[in-house]
Amino acid sequence: MTGITVTECDKNMKKTYKAVIFDLDGTLINSIPDIADSMNRILEKFGYPEYTYEQYRLFLGRGIRRLVEICIPPEQANESNIDLIYNLMVEEYSDNCTEKTVVYDGIDNLLNRLSAKGVKLAVLSNKADSITQKICRILFRSHRFEQILGATEQFPRKPDPGSALYLAEQIAVRPEDIFYLGDTGIDMETAQAAGFFPAGAAWGFRGSAELANANACFIASKPDDCMQFFP
Repeated sequence: MTGITVTECDKNMKKTYKAVIFDLDGTLINSIPDIADSMNRILEKFGYPEYTYEQYRLFLGRGIRRLVEICIPPEQANESNIDLIYNLMVEEYSDNCTEKTVVYDGIDNLLNRLSAKGVKLAVLSNKADSITQKICRILFRSHRFEQILGATEQFPRKPDPGSALYLAEQIAVRPEDIFYLGDTGIDMETAQAAGFFPAGAAWGFRGSAELANANACFIASKPDDCMQFFP
């Protein structure tokens, strides 16, 4: 993937977009406490070292299975043990995924303003689809998303663009008319590979430096900054 050139970024900064696809964790919600607490409870059961919330901030982005692979001791990282702990983690986290998780300040207002302008909204996450659906159902009950998609067997995880392009097709918006907002380099890679406008959420898990290094065309310091693309 070659990414988007400076010239392309400049040109696309002047567009008005028809849809926004949001990453979930670190973009719409701060889910670190629930993920960390769930993973640490599993690690404790096995007598493995636990991690801080700040460490989890760097671990997240590629789905729960990858998180398990990172967290368990290397000498225990055989396939059967990873499968076992992954399944336990999915169950534990699914039961506790909205205990401490909160919607970031300004997100509800952003969603309301976009909806009022007729912008189509969707969510794309590397989190298991069942958990993604549950979180959105509970935390965003007053908002309407055209599509919500988490990790399934149907598509490889981000940054593979397959799931992103599937969502574009489902909401009937051309890739070049989609504004993609995420908080990690993985998100920027996904947007670029799919032909979306790659916008970074600086309030998320990684911060502006990673987003800039991943060739984000725009980095928002707060959610309402995104409204300049939807006049």
